[in-house]
Parts: sequence; C-alpha cells; structure tokens
Amino acid sequence: MSRGARIGIIGAGMGGVAAAGLLQRQGFDVVLYDQAPGFSRLGAGIQFGPNVLKILSHLDGLDKKLERISCLPDYWVSRKWDDGTVLAKIPLNAERARYGAPYITIHRGDLHQEMLNCVEPQRVMWDHKLVDFTDNGQTVRLEFENGKTDTVDILVAADGINSRIREKMFGAEEAVYTGWIAHRAIIPGVAAKALGADVNAKWWSDDRHIVCYYLDRNEDEFYLVTGEPAEWTSRAGQLPSSRAEFKAAFKGYHPMVQGYIDATETVTKWPLKTRAPLPAWYEGRVVLLGDSCHPMKPHMAQGAAMAVEDAAVLARCLGELGTSDLEKTFGTYFQARRERATKVQTISNANTWLRQPEDPYWCYGDDIYDLKLTS
Repeated sequence: MSRGARIGIIGAGMGGVAAAGLLQRQGFDVVLYDQAPGFSRLGAGIQFGPNVLKILSHLDGLDKKLERISCLPDYWVSRKWDDGTVLAKIPLNAERARYGAPYITIHRGDLHQEMLNCVEPQRVMWDHKLVDFTDNGQTVRLEFENGKTDTVDILVAADGINSRIREKMFGAEEAVYTGWIAHRAIIPGVAAKALGADVNAKWWSDDRHIVCYYLDRNEDEFYLVTGEPAEWTSRAGQLPSSRAEFKAAFKGYHPMVQGYIDATETVTKWPLKTRAPLPAWYEGRVVLLGDSCHPMKPHMAQGAAMAVEDAAVLARCLGELGTSDLEKTFGTYFQARRERATKVQTISNANTWLRQPEDPYWCYGDDIYDLKLTS
C-alpha cells in the first residue's frame, strides 16, 4: 500500500527512528536523514517503560525482541544518599499485568540498533546534516552539508535540542543550561553484584543524585548516571571526566556508591539543558517531535519515551486524518501531545519523580492507541 506522500525525517535518534518505522508500515514513502556517518553503539543506558513498549509492539513485535535482551527490574528503589534507607519502592515489572507491558533497562546502542532494524535500510541516509530547508507550500526542499538536496512533501524534525529546523521556524535561541551536569560510566556487572547492587535504584541527597541499573538480561553491564550542580562553560555537548572528579562530586555517599565509582574506568560528563515550551510544534508542511520541541532534564527517564510517543501519535494522525489538510492533522497532533509532554517536562526538570512513594500509572500505564484523536 502506498499513500503517496513522501515524508522526510531529520534525525535518526529514538523518536526519528520510531516515526520512520511506524510511518513506513502505514505505507508512506519515508526517508530518514542523520548527520552521523553511520550507526555506532554509544556508551549509555536507557530505561523504557510500558508506555513505550506498547508502541514498539507495532514495529513487528519489537517489544518481544527487546524483552529477551533487556534487564527487567521488578521495582524502582529510591535510597537515601548516606545510609541507604529506602525512601520508596515502586513496582515496575512486579505489576506488569496492570501496566500492560514490561519495563526494560538496556544499553542505548543495543536498543537503537534493534529499532533501526525495523526501518528498511535503503530509507536511512547517513552523513546528511541538514543546513537549510524551504517550504513552498506544496513541497519542502532540503539542503545538506554534503552538497546534496532532496524534496519531500512533509518534513519531520527529530533533530534534538539544537534542532536546525526549530531554529529556522522560531528563531535562533541558545538552549538553557540548568546549572546541572551528569556524569556517566559503565562498570562490569560482576563488580556491581559483589557490592550487592539493586537492579534499578536512585540514591538521593538534597542537591544531587546517582541512578544505577543493569543494561542487559545477563546483567553483564551496570550503568551509573548522575545529576549534580556544577559550572559548564564549554560549548561541547560532552567532555571526558575522571574517576577522581566523579568521586569528589559524591563525597560522603554510601559505601556502595563509592564502590561503584571505584570500579569505573571511562567517565564522561555532559551539561543538562532545556527549553521553554513552544507555542506550536508545526508550521506549514513542517512538524516537530521530541527534544526539538520539548527537551527536558533526564530525571524521569522519559525524554526518549516522549519522543517515541510523539512519533506514534504523529503517525496515527497522518494515517487516520491524512495529508490533504495538514493544518488539521498537525493541529490534532499538537493538541493530543502538548499537555502530557509539558507535564513530563515539568516533573523531569523538577527532579521529584519517584523520590517518595507514588503511583506512576498515569505515565507508565498510558497507551497512545487508546487516545481519541480530536482536532
């Protein structure tokens, strides 16, 4: 089945790949462009809740494939930074039937590869960094840094917090540095086990935290990622750090946390940035999703999840409402997503999620395929 419309997606991150896979299955002529020279297994962890796994089930059963290789934590545990007191123990897979899908933790590169496998390889154009686009009301002309051009009927911006498309639509504006950085490292799972690690936990003090979880079904890798106040003057999106700097930032934390840090070898750090909510996520034949329109601090582990949810709702809108009246189709998408994405962005930035006992069903139990689309 072919719907005729050619849809260009800029950015092959989680949201862009999800959009490409879902739109491809609806019969659209999809092209996915990314500035990277090719796929690489980036060294970081990611958590996907049942709200996302329900969407990935629409990509030829990707949810089942991921379940076979991911770690499946029964609980989220919040602990006090110094003595390890349990502040909250939130059921995840322990209440799988209630949520309707599993909760997974996995290496981001492994997840990304499995998602890319759901897109026909000929539709993915690596080494295509967008430098400009022109919407003439009928088509959108794309210009890339490598000198190539292309023309699409619809342009989807999935190009992140520093979106070139967002900049042209709404004006150039620096992302807001939140005053926080994040350290991250991966240590051997055997080292974490020797210390008695929780499967998935967050250690909290008043002004910083560290999140720790396994990245695979065999628990061979254990991921550490933090949030902490610090200065950041570099324009780089990531910098090398060190075990000593990491350890200094968490001086006084529980011996188990000290043991995690002692087991690190390669440590990196990056600045946590955000933007104010946008008044609209579309203009003409161009529409935004994910971090291009609602970036957030990663403190709910829902940034990529919101991008995938955006992709799924956008695919539904294009499939069910069509492409003849994009004002109606994109307007419906925006109205369907704005409140939820803004709520998650606000809570993420506040860094309060699951610190105390609460019911996360409103987030994890959501199913975008139950959503009634109204303009």
